[in-house]
Amino acid sequence: MLSKKEPWFRRRGYTHFDRPVSCLTASKIVTDPQRVAKRGFLPFIDFDIVTSKVKWCDDLRRLVRKSKPRKVAYASHIDSHIFSYYCHLLTSKYEGELNKRGLNTNVLAFRTLGKSNINFAAEAFSSIAEHSECHVLGLDIKGFFDNLDHAILKSQWASVLGMNVLPHDHYAVFRALTRYSMVNLDATLDILGLSKHNQRAAGLRLCSPEDFREKIRSAKIIRKHSDVKGIPQGSSISALLSNIYMLEFDERIARYVGSVGGKYFRYCDDMLFIVPPNEASNCEKFATDYISGIKLGIQPSKTERRHFQTINGCLRSEKPLQYLGFLFDGQRVLLRSASLARYSDRLRRGVKLAKATMRKRNQLRIDRGGEPRPLFMKSLLRKYTYFGRRNFISYGYRAAQYLDSKEIRKQLRPLWKRFQKELMR
Repeated sequence: MLSKKEPWFRRRGYTHFDRPVSCLTASKIVTDPQRVAKRGFLPFIDFDIVTSKVKWCDDLRRLVRKSKPRKVAYASHIDSHIFSYYCHLLTSKYEGELNKRGLNTNVLAFRTLGKSNINFAAEAFSSIAEHSECHVLGLDIKGFFDNLDHAILKSQWASVLGMNVLPHDHYAVFRALTRYSMVNLDATLDILGLSKHNQRAAGLRLCSPEDFREKIRSAKIIRKHSDVKGIPQGSSISALLSNIYMLEFDERIARYVGSVGGKYFRYCDDMLFIVPPNEASNCEKFATDYISGIKLGIQPSKTERRHFQTINGCLRSEKPLQYLGFLFDGQRVLLRSASLARYSDRLRRGVKLAKATMRKRNQLRIDRGGEPRPLFMKSLLRKYTYFGRRNFISYGYRAAQYLDSKEIRKQLRPLWKRFQKELMR
């Protein structure tokens, strides 16, 4: 929960190598540049989670799930407060740079704009609709956070501060995010003899400073990041730093695209260019060359090239443009089929789990001489129907209303019957 007095302060419920601290204690540390400059930052704790992408396979005529492992890392309590505080300091500087360079409408992600992907998609589609004919190019940066060059990041960081070199405290934070260390959660718990299912048994911290030195360090499970590129995604400042890294690129690209009468939008590593048809090849070459100049690359498999033109008074594209979870063909806005497939898969697995839990608990009730109870519907309705405020269905209906899309409503309408069908299985 954010403190009313300190917007950067947030209590974190996980256990780490240090104890949680109060807002007052954290403030004394993070606002003292000398203490930050001398800080010995603790290793990030990381673990792997597996996310699934669900797609419809025409050959197999069924949904196919593709698993993708993703590493999640989180900083110690004091370190995370330092990262949050310096993010707070840099945000105002960065926002000032965006205003000064005229980039307020170009950079979309990781900013407090009071907008969602629905708004950003609507703005992009409206920009396309303003042209009777245009070329739309979508580029995706390959391994964005893992490939941020440290020298460029350091230079951009100092530039945002209006300095040639980083102050000692900022440099210490920079080093903590570029020369960071990691320790695996499972390996740590095994060495400390803690249960993977009950880390809090250790108390407010995983171990004492003495145990950290004698057990964790001596076990040599701490991995140091020695590459000249890449920052961890688990810190509260990483997202802002990725935007700062791209500042010169964003300015140069926006200036070029604007000079030819086009529009440029960047949402994290997802870039969209709307340019006149005669600038299609120039735009792609300009963007790919300049992205190489800042030591990043493009993911070719995710590149989208779409030609929109007016035919019989209607703007059309041979193939719909995919952007921020939506499809746009010049006339209609729809949800991506992959999003609908993912919802269906989650619905099926969620209902199946709820039924298994019901059977297990009812058996225990019967064994105790009690009466079985029906399926607990409140949670299922909240997660998988329009009765919930924050789920895929409610998001879809908000998008349909904002984008004035009858097609999205048609896509969502059958999902209520699908929900009922899963209940009846």
